[in-house]
Amino acid sequence: RRSLALFGYGPKTLARILRMRRALDLAHAGAPLAEVAARTGYADQAHLTRDVREFAGMPPTRLLAEAGG
Repeated sequence: RRSLALFGYGPKTLARILRMRRALDLAHAGAPLAEVAARTGYADQAHLTRDVREFAGMPPTRLLAEAGG
């Protein structure tokens, strides 16, 4: 309940968002997406891409390009 009150979503969603942010930080630093996915606990690159699309509304390559990385 605290997670829902503080962040607007439950703890599992929060964990997914935090994992995605860690992955995007690694990708922004130049690591290949397949390696990023493996290092951050995704099953594969497609799993990472699905999460990024769900939360950011675009694939990670586009998100990184728009963020300047």
